[in-house]
Amino acid sequence: MKVQMVDLKGQYEKIKEEVNIGIQECLDNTAFINGPAVKEFQQDFEKYLNVKHVIPCANGTDALQIAIMALDLKPGDEVICPAFTYVATAEVIGLLGLKPIMVDVNEDTFDIELKDLEKYLTSNTKAIVPVHLYGQSANMEEILAFAEKHNLFVIEDNAQAIGSDYTFSDGKVKKTGTIGHIGCTSFFPSKNLGCYGDGGALMTNDDDMALKIRMIANHGQEKKYYHKVLGCNSRLDTIQAAVLKVKLKHLDKYSASRNKMARYYDENLAGISEIEIPARAHNSTHVFHQYTLKIKNGKRDQLQQYLAEKNIPSMVYYPLPLYKQEAFAQYVEENFSLPVTEQLCKEVISLPIHTEFNQEVSDFIISEIKNFFNQ
Repeated sequence: MKVQMVDLKGQYEKIKEEVNIGIQECLDNTAFINGPAVKEFQQDFEKYLNVKHVIPCANGTDALQIAIMALDLKPGDEVICPAFTYVATAEVIGLLGLKPIMVDVNEDTFDIELKDLEKYLTSNTKAIVPVHLYGQSANMEEILAFAEKHNLFVIEDNAQAIGSDYTFSDGKVKKTGTIGHIGCTSFFPSKNLGCYGDGGALMTNDDDMALKIRMIANHGQEKKYYHKVLGCNSRLDTIQAAVLKVKLKHLDKYSASRNKMARYYDENLAGISEIEIPARAHNSTHVFHQYTLKIKNGKRDQLQQYLAEKNIPSMVYYPLPLYKQEAFAQYVEENFSLPVTEQLCKEVISLPIHTEFNQEVSDFIISEIKNFFNQ
């Protein structure tokens, strides 16, 4: 049986006509840069997220970099981020001459560990970048309270949780990416809302911040050839916007299908003592960008090898803490260690999860996992 981590072809086949029409319109009007589809997708996305401003850009890493550039931080300023995340979260901090302060994560929900915010806070701390890892929200209410107390900016890395809802203690509900000062996302093809190339976006409810972000993403200019600040060139391609415009209409359906597959995994894997199924945060919905197990007793790597022999793909997000990456050696002391992050790097494994739930495929994967632990 052929198994894929993400079934992009199966997804495309179901929306093929809509997507092809959108792409053909771009070809017909030849407005390849900042064509009508970009503005239309932006407006549709603003409505979906219930946010005042969406600023499309070239990719998710650019979104993070532009967001931090918009804060006017100074060299040596510190930005707190989790150590258990994709490199881009911390990479852009270092690229801008700032210092990434990597903290531990919660062992159950994988989001930034709140007690570490206080532990690693200094007079140089200027911002926090929580990551909504695998598809559910970090504890934004407490992060916002901490940030307000210490006058810090909050930039949400929402590349993995588009469509997730966070519920505050007063009952107010917001989409992830619209809660902090700025939200960032990626439209990489395998994301829950993915295009057919590279793409990204920033979100904010602050009018002044939105104006500045737009300038930075457009060479620092409001008016053509008049540059107010040093910026960059980062824009969403019109053809990619046309694809996203179609796929946005199906996003909630995709999330429901991912949840269906996740529940099926839960029901069938929960009884295996060496497996911990994904925990759900009580105040967040989960859109399951990844379905990530924790494998106990040091058997993760053996399980991954076994699955590969059965032609079942799996991924380890992430095998090495950021602070142990050579690129970040300058930012940490030699024996720096975060226990939960290091344990997770040895235990986590993500299984295939699709927008097109297929019970036959799921049964095959589950059967082989059970076979491995019954050997």
